[in-house]
Amino acid sequence: MIPVFGLSLVFSVALCVHAVRTGQSMYWLMIILLLQPLGGLVYLIAIVLPGMAGGPTARRLGQGARAALDPTREYREAKAASDDTPTVHNLMRLAKASAAQGRHDEAEQLYARAATGIHADDPTLLLGRAVSLIELGRHAEALSLLDALGRDGDGGRTPATALALGRAYEGLGRISEADTAYQWAAGRLPGLEGLARYAAFLAHCGRTQEATETLAEIDRRLAGANPAFRGEGRVWRDLAARAVSEGR
Repeated sequence: MIPVFGLSLVFSVALCVHAVRTGQSMYWLMIILLLQPLGGLVYLIAIVLPGMAGGPTARRLGQGARAALDPTREYREAKAASDDTPTVHNLMRLAKASAAQGRHDEAEQLYARAATGIHADDPTLLLGRAVSLIELGRHAEALSLLDALGRDGDGGRTPATALALGRAYEGLGRISEADTAYQWAAGRLPGLEGLARYAAFLAHCGRTQEATETLAEIDRRLAGANPAFRGEGRVWRDLAARAVSEGR
């Protein structure tokens, strides 16, 4: 009978072979070997299973695990790709990674750099830059971009654009317009960000009862959500809860 340590060693060696053959970062070898068997289980969840399953939920689980272990990895890889080949795709990838790290000034500049020539009116680039400007408190500039995006027909009439409009209007004190935009986005945007930002807006406006009811709806949806998405959902739930608590 093989001892437990022996099984753990065989398991770890097999995962190390997989890591080398599939070209994974070498830090995985350290995690697998030094943190047996937990390191191997993390590698299994983060790398092996998503590759075998191939579905969006499995990929998201893997991405979440990798991000938890190495939160700046995507930024580093995106920056290397952009420095090597500054295509629109690579600039946009780096802009998204920068925003995820809270580097909104860098993200805004990257979106602006990418939105030139035939890509000057690209809806994804315009929206990304507008959101970065909102995060920087430059609401009037953001609204100018969103207005241009709104003239793009269906391409500018999305829940994500409406949410950005709500945030820009709120920042400019245009409360009625913000309310309309937030409501439209909250009812259509996948996930909980739209509802959470609307709850926060209601709380900031002193509409405590409506904000509390919206927070209750967030809790109801979060309770029934796929476990893979609850971590992200709790981030938005906490944003709404803080605003409601401060508004009481």
